[in-house]
Amino acid sequence: MPERERVETKNSKGTGIISIIQSNSVAVAVVVTVLMMFIPLPQIIIDIAMSLNMAVALITLLTVIYTRRAADFTSFPRVTLLVTLYGLAINIASTRLILTHPVSSGSAVGNLPGQSWLVQAFGNIVTGGNIVVGFIVFIILIVVQVLVVTKGADRVSEVSARFTLDAMNNKMFDIQNEFNAGTISEEEATRRKEQIRREVDFYSAMDGASKFVSGNVKAGIFITVVNLIGGIITGMIWGNVSMGEAFASYASLTIGDGLMSQLPALMLSFGTGILVTGSSADELIGDQLKRNFAVDGMVYVIVGIALCAMGVAFFGPATFVLVPVGILFIYLGFRMQKMQKARQLKEEADAKAEKSKKQTGSNLDDVSPIVELDSLALDLGYALVPLVDREKGAELLERVTRIRREEALELGLVVPPIRIRDSMSIDPEEYSFKIRGIEVGKSRLKLGYYMCLNTGTVKKENLMSGEKTTDPAFGMDAIWLPESKRAEAERVGYMVIDPPTIIATHLTEIIRGHAADILSRQEVSHIINKVKEKNPVVVDEILSGEHKFTYGEIETVLKGLLEEQVSIRNMVVILETLANYAPLTKDPWFLMEKVREALGAQICLQYVDENKTLSVLMMSQSLAQSLLEKKIERPGKKPIVGFDPVDNRKFLEAVSASVAAVRDRAFLPIILCPDEVRLLMHSAIEREMDRVAVLSLSEVMSAGNTIHVETLGEINVQ
Repeated sequence: MPERERVETKNSKGTGIISIIQSNSVAVAVVVTVLMMFIPLPQIIIDIAMSLNMAVALITLLTVIYTRRAADFTSFPRVTLLVTLYGLAINIASTRLILTHPVSSGSAVGNLPGQSWLVQAFGNIVTGGNIVVGFIVFIILIVVQVLVVTKGADRVSEVSARFTLDAMNNKMFDIQNEFNAGTISEEEATRRKEQIRREVDFYSAMDGASKFVSGNVKAGIFITVVNLIGGIITGMIWGNVSMGEAFASYASLTIGDGLMSQLPALMLSFGTGILVTGSSADELIGDQLKRNFAVDGMVYVIVGIALCAMGVAFFGPATFVLVPVGILFIYLGFRMQKMQKARQLKEEADAKAEKSKKQTGSNLDDVSPIVELDSLALDLGYALVPLVDREKGAELLERVTRIRREEALELGLVVPPIRIRDSMSIDPEEYSFKIRGIEVGKSRLKLGYYMCLNTGTVKKENLMSGEKTTDPAFGMDAIWLPESKRAEAERVGYMVIDPPTIIATHLTEIIRGHAADILSRQEVSHIINKVKEKNPVVVDEILSGEHKFTYGEIETVLKGLLEEQVSIRNMVVILETLANYAPLTKDPWFLMEKVREALGAQICLQYVDENKTLSVLMMSQSLAQSLLEKKIERPGKKPIVGFDPVDNRKFLEAVSASVAAVRDRAFLPIILCPDEVRLLMHSAIEREMDRVAVLSLSEVMSAGNTIHVETLGEINVQ
């Protein structure tokens, strides 16, 4: 094998081993930790393990300090458990080492053979040659950890978990309301909801993790007592030393071992306390302290004066400490005040300059004619504001979100967020719906009243009296009845509609009727980018192929479909059809007819009855020929029929009579035309007749055997 191949093979093996170690390091560490509790370890291994324990605890504490949000340190509860288990394993191993190497007569304290170097070093530092002082310091350290740090962190963890869980629903509701109002995007709403879920999971886990820390402290105290008692007994029996010598040696070892186990535990408890007492603000603790303690320099001046006064009052050696420290605080306070004043003057100057710009109009942005309009806006009179009041359980915001979701599913159009705002320019009980600043719908409501519609189920003798009105969505006659008469109205057969439902239904109909106006090139780009995620080939062919389309050309076709309530959700078929006919023409109206033909089954199925029967009015051959003869082509615009006034009146009267004759029988009046005149027929009646569908023979034929066609009559002009 060549030298280069041997080197590459060796490197790949080394990389593979490192990768295996990295991916299984936690599992190996857990197994080794458990085994440490049972297998005797040599003194050098225990010292290394203690050093690592100290380092891990310190790293964890510093990581907590440099963590902006508590919930960002998602692994902290598990780290707490692992580090606690690791520390207990080391404590057990060091206890075994202390008791299996009894002190012999003549051994010097601090240099005992076979004992841990770190344990002896810590014991010597704390005791300082005085066992009593060492024990007092050790006991104080344990009390501080148990009663102050650990107990406080445990309580804060419990309270944080409880309040975080209780506040979750309100936070979720607030985010949903902001999304409905259009102040945040859907991605931002999803991100913030996920962040709340992480916080709940984190604080719930921390509530349990804090119990590990407190349990570790108690276990450490118990092990310390065992070390001392067991060590004295071991030294007296197997070391042949007096009780005083055994106590002196093992007391030092016990204190050292206790410190080596409790110091990392103290840092872990301290880290837990810092983490759970932190705020939810995205700010480091150092930045928070700097901002909070720099509110006013006068605070430091007063503290400095107080220290100097105490120094003078305690005249003596304490004066030489208190007075210099007080002078330092006075200096810091005045310096801080000077900086604050300079910053305040700068802010005032900037504000004055900005105000001057606005007054003189020197800022181009202030006089720019381009003012961004809301894509969709719902203006409410001030009397209707309670409909969106969160504190009163308003339903309108939720319904608006549901409308956007339903229209996306039904029409394939991603409806932009609807901005809801109060307006003083309309009557208190009115609402107005605008598309890019242009009003497209308006009506009036009465809070505390219900709109009641007689759909034909109310007998004449049961008719109720009330203020007459008109349903804004469908134009049906209705009456307003107070809430006290709601039950009676429902009982006699009225359809009772509350104000939020009235607005929601009206909005739905407006969005469907103006879907083509809502669609823009930006929405087209967004839709195509979504299609590209799973169907990149057809998108590349449309946008980058030999006969590529512009967004404007695609938009024209989609607008034509939406004008006739054809869903554009099946974008793959639409784009494929455009790609198929692109070599022939770029005429959007021809392409739209071909797309409709490809979507024939979808279009026909939205008009059939429960038996999948399509009831249609056929167009006579003579009428079709007449439309073709009067066809007027308009470059860049939809073709129209050029009837003279007399012929146009006869045409509309004939169509209206035929439609009126079948309107009650059919699910929706449908006119079936030859392919070449379908678009002409629609353009001829769209302004005069509402809610009439115009289909072509090709669209019906493409639906195949999925539907049955029933002819109700023929449209002909005499």
